[in-house]
Amino acid sequence: MSQQQWTAVDDYFSEVLIGPDEVLANALAAADEAGLPQINVAPNQGKLLQLLAVTQGARRILEIGTLGGYSTIWLGRALPADGSLVTLEIDPAHAKVAEANLERAGLAGQARVRVGRAVDTLARLAEEGAEPFDFVFVDADKPSNPVYFEWALRLTRPGALIVVDNVVRGGKVADADSTDAAVLGVRRMHELIAAEPRVTATSVQTVGVKGYDGFTLIRVEN
Repeated sequence: MSQQQWTAVDDYFSEVLIGPDEVLANALAAADEAGLPQINVAPNQGKLLQLLAVTQGARRILEIGTLGGYSTIWLGRALPADGSLVTLEIDPAHAKVAEANLERAGLAGQARVRVGRAVDTLARLAEEGAEPFDFVFVDADKPSNPVYFEWALRLTRPGALIVVDNVVRGGKVADADSTDAAVLGVRRMHELIAAEPRVTATSVQTVGVKGYDGFTLIRVEN
């Protein structure tokens, strides 16, 4: 199997099950025009996030890592009319692109981009007494994944779902001798998950248009 084959399969599923979407296409185009890195989730991965959030009945969603707002739009579409989404972005330029994309997607009234270091913004959410979140998507700097997991657990309710993207690191996650900061962050997060009695979790390898990677799915039990 090759990257070409993985991409062709993803393209097929996206064409058959998702189809063209002008709002999402324009969001990607705006991000490209602004020079943002092309590291957004694939369309079928975005749809998976939406379906998970809908199945969860999520009314409050937290996203750590906004980029241009592509995954934010997918998640925002899962919200009921009275739902809300908070997404955290460290780069003001990225946040500006995301805010414009959310406005065009009709989500400006439900989705709020908060700019700054996520660890700081997460602490402020706790200080503000934020209502517990039902669903969290973590897709930011990987060395900080242990901290993001701990905050996600603190800011959610029993029964909530936490999804962490990019955890396979091209297979390097299995290398106990790795000195890569991203790999170390992912491994440490999994150690915390394994030692945490309040959650149950699994991690899944994936291949597709974004290459070889995977995600971790965590359910908050109590």
